[in-house]
Amino acid sequence: MSGTPKTARGIRNAVAAGEIKAVDVCRTALEAAAALGPPLNVFRTVAAERALARAAELDARPDKATLPLLGVPIALKDNICTRGITTTASSRVLENYVPPYDATVVTRLETAGAVILGKTNCDEFAMGSSTENSAYGPTRNPWSTDRIPGGSSGGSAAAVAAGIVPVALGSDTGGSIRQPAALCGIVGFKPTYGRVSRYGLIAFASSLDQIGPLATTVEDTALIMDAIAGADPRDSTASTAAVPGFAESLAGPAGRTRIGVPRHLFSEGVDPDVMHAFDAAIQAAREQGAEIVDVQLPYSPQAIPVYYVIATAEASSNLARYDGVRYGRRSTEADTLLEMYERTRGAGFGREVKRRIILGTYVLSAGYYDAYYRKAQQVRTLIRRDYDRALEHVDVIAMPTSPTAAFALGERTEDPVQMYLSDVFTVSANLAGLPAVTVPCGFTRDDLPIGLQLTGRAMDDANVLRVADVYERATSWSTRRPALPASR
Repeated sequence: MSGTPKTARGIRNAVAAGEIKAVDVCRTALEAAAALGPPLNVFRTVAAERALARAAELDARPDKATLPLLGVPIALKDNICTRGITTTASSRVLENYVPPYDATVVTRLETAGAVILGKTNCDEFAMGSSTENSAYGPTRNPWSTDRIPGGSSGGSAAAVAAGIVPVALGSDTGGSIRQPAALCGIVGFKPTYGRVSRYGLIAFASSLDQIGPLATTVEDTALIMDAIAGADPRDSTASTAAVPGFAESLAGPAGRTRIGVPRHLFSEGVDPDVMHAFDAAIQAAREQGAEIVDVQLPYSPQAIPVYYVIATAEASSNLARYDGVRYGRRSTEADTLLEMYERTRGAGFGREVKRRIILGTYVLSAGYYDAYYRKAQQVRTLIRRDYDRALEHVDVIAMPTSPTAAFALGERTEDPVQMYLSDVFTVSANLAGLPAVTVPCGFTRDDLPIGLQLTGRAMDDANVLRVADVYERATSWSTRRPALPASR
């Protein structure tokens, strides 16, 4: 965004001070979206006229200086409902769906003065780790366009990494904010389950899904959390606990931070470059005064199978509503109601979504419920207890965000197990409902970003962001951006 501040904080302050107009910020972002969006396949929809009208309205407001996100352009993952803008969850079954209402996070962002630029590409119904499962083609990583950006919020991550927008929203069911943020070299935050309303989020797995921000800095992440967090009567799972000032908390007293490191989880499958960057990050934290403590998470190795039982079971239930009757795609080549259901779902859902529906239906079926779903829920409880015990002695737990950097497009599409293992370090936070953030902590020899993940206690989101901010400010990794033409 040439001539425009690069951060949400900078944009807000410049527009409030009259140094730049919100309309000019919006035009610059739209120009970047036009130049970089198509080659990276970032956007499903760019709402240019709506965004410009919104920016002009903000410029005319007499109270604009009071708005905490004044003029900040924001992209939304295409599974977050936005009134009047096509919202497809990157699926053919919803290809023409236009929601009649806004998600709570959309209402809160606009109340804070943000400008919604458009909807970003994602894995279909957020099911994937590479954004290759979109019905509308894969998104490409701005650092290397022959590689994946991560998933399922790959479009949001690429939009921020490419500098189209300073911040975006994604959803995180098993790592879908943190993993693409790490692979694109930006910050990604999954709040505590219930800290942010899920009203208006197209559901994948309701006990795991969480909306959160992707940004270039921890400070911008905190600004977005200030706008979107809080109770919501339209979401019974939204917490009524008091919401701290996230951005204000970053400047609070640091004290002596205790960082737990579960090294027993890193014995195999972690790329040497990732392990080297992680070790360097832990050493940097130690030099900043943090105390490094070995911790044990005995049941975390079972997190992937537990996740893929629970998540698919919930997906099977949630996606039953897409039957061609009330909204979305409907097959016209059917003679009976049952045939219409079968043809609509057969043509509307992609291969990965079908795989998960079938698996979820199986683990919920008579004779298998106790052996799989109930057992997975029991182990989920044990995973949460592991974290609770470890976090009694430390402030955060540190791990690599992903065991590898971004892999090549098509490299894992025929091996779903290897694809699922991309989330080996992220799914536990979802199973336990805990806040977790990723911040850039290095690069591979091929100049691909690597992320450091910090997980904290439930409802201790502000402290997790504070620890991440301390690390970010002490290092220079977050200042590096991919070399891209046109909008620079």
